[in-house]
This record gives sequence, structure tokens and C-alpha cells, in this order.
Amino acid sequence: MTDRQLVHGGDWAGYQAEYGGQPLDFSANVSPLGVPEGVARAIAQTAREADRYPDPLCRSLVGKLAAREGVPSEFILCGNGAADLIFRAVLARKPKLALVTAPTFAEYEAALAAWGCPVRRHLLREGQDFRLGEDFLRAITPEVDMVFLCEPNNPTGLTSPRDFLLRIARRCRDCGALLVVDECFGDFLADPGAHTLKAALPEFSNLLLLKAFTKLYAMAGVRLGYALCGDEALLEEMRRAGQPWAVSSLAQAAGEAALEEEGYVARVRGLVQKERPWLRAQLEALGLRVLPGEANYLLFRCPAPLVQPLRRRGILLRDCGNYQGLGPGWYRTAVRTHEENARLIQAVQEALL
Repeated sequence: MTDRQLVHGGDWAGYQAEYGGQPLDFSANVSPLGVPEGVARAIAQTAREADRYPDPLCRSLVGKLAAREGVPSEFILCGNGAADLIFRAVLARKPKLALVTAPTFAEYEAALAAWGCPVRRHLLREGQDFRLGEDFLRAITPEVDMVFLCEPNNPTGLTSPRDFLLRIARRCRDCGALLVVDECFGDFLADPGAHTLKAALPEFSNLLLLKAFTKLYAMAGVRLGYALCGDEALLEEMRRAGQPWAVSSLAQAAGEAALEEEGYVARVRGLVQKERPWLRAQLEALGLRVLPGEANYLLFRCPAPLVQPLRRRGILLRDCGNYQGLGPGWYRTAVRTHEENARLIQAVQEALL
């Protein structure tokens, strides 16, 4: 098989094929504490019932999500990870022109390209730490019918003020555009409840929020995400836009179990809040430019190549050179345990010698 250039991080299989064994993976932004024990048990127990089709409506999981998120069950659609829901949203809405920021998560443009939708890129400026500015409002014009935002943004880890996001939602509503806000990393913020737009869903039927179990619960291999929206007709169109059994029985059981893991969540959040400032300070002490990320990862710039030198030391780092709006020299690292973070810093030091 010929080598393929993968868009995302987390290519442990490629490393294993090349070196054998498993790497220390800083290229994927998932919880370093591993799958919660309750989730692993739920998957194992549900495997005995794998001869049955899964509930295509995910009714039990949706009910528990509604209670957790404080929204009606009718506002929720589950999918095979957030990426599945991104593609479903595009196929359901069938936009003629979409607006995305750069840099940001690649799957927005991938889904739009699959539909054949032209994309208008709004370049974020390095001098402003790649933050949204007032000019983004002016970029939302009447011919734009779909807008994607990532909050906090991937790969920068930065958020926009909630009041500004609500202004964007109003501008989109005035222009007839669907605003898709990816909140998949929102649970890692210092105060997730103060930033999420959940409370605005009844007011803005043109607002679609994306969330996932992938990052917070280390469930990347399970594939489970969900969308929140006050437009029930849109959610139904999204449901019909993909395969009928998108969420396996195992994934549904895993999601229900994950919602019970409050102690695990507290430990992950506490670890990230403690380790992220330390990791940033260590990278800056090496003379590197580091963005003040707010999630479980940091974007930084380094004049020396890092990916291959670290790979030879058993560490995977995300090269952000393929992000629109970035380029060579930009890297993203996950925040992991202190021992693992210290190992990363040591490897970067050695690569810079």
C-alpha cells in the first residue's frame, strides 16, 4: 500500500507499521487518562447484544443528553462523531456559498467540497493571535447561506467573546445563513457554561451546535457525537442525509455510561487546567511563540523541524503546515500528564540543539 498523507493527527497505526510498538501521541487532543472504566464496561456488556440492530433514534441516549444539556430531546441528533454531523448538515442544507475561517478544522471544507459548495475563507491574522474580529461580521453577506465556526478554535485553542458570537448569530439570521458552531472542545474551558450557546437555541433556529464524546472521555475510537438545534426540521433532514444506523449499540451504551463519569471529568479538567500553563511556559522558555490556548492543546511556532526528530524519539506531534492560513513551522501539541509533558519538552530541547 502506498503511503497516504493524512489530514489529521493521531496516526498511531502508521507509526506502528514503521517502528513497531506504540508512540506517545501528542498529535491527537484527547484525554490522557484513557477510556473511563465505566465506559469500557458498558461496551463489553453491550457486545453480547450486538446481534440486534441499534436504535436508529438513540432514544435512551438522547433522553440522558437532554437532561445533561438542559434542552428538549427534540433538539438533539446523535451521529458517528462530530465529523459525521458536519457532513450531514451540509448535505441537508445544500449550501450554495459557505464561509469558514482559516486556520480551522479541515472537515468543514471537506464536507463542503464533497457537496461541491464554493467556500469563502476568512483569514485570521497572526498579529491578532488568529482571533475573530469585526471584519468577520462584514464577511457574512446575503449570498452566504452557511457559516462554520469552531469555539474554541482548532488548532489555536482560542475562543471569541460570547456576546460577539451572538452578534454573529443575528447577522447570520438576517442573511438567512445557518451558523454551525463546533463546541467539541468547550468542556475544557475554565467555565464551559459561560461560553456555550445552548441557551440561545430557542432564539436562533439558524444555530446548530456540535459536540462529541471524543475528546473529554478519550472515546475517539468509539465515534460518537451529537448536534443541538432548535430547528427540528433541519435535524430530521440531517438524520435522513446519512445511513440509518450511524450510531452503533456499543457507542450508544458508551455514551450513556460516559455521562455518569463525573469524577473522571473533574480529574481530566483539573489536569488540563494545571498542565496547560506549565507546558506553555516551558515551550516559551525554549524561545518559541505559543498562543494562549484555552483548551487541551497549544499551537506554537518553531523555526526548526520537529515532526521527524520527535517521531524518532517515539513522540507524535501535529504538524500544522497543512492548515489553511498557517504554514511550515506551526505545530499543535496536546496537553497530557505532567510526566508525558516533561518528556515532550525534553525531546523538543534535543531537537533544537
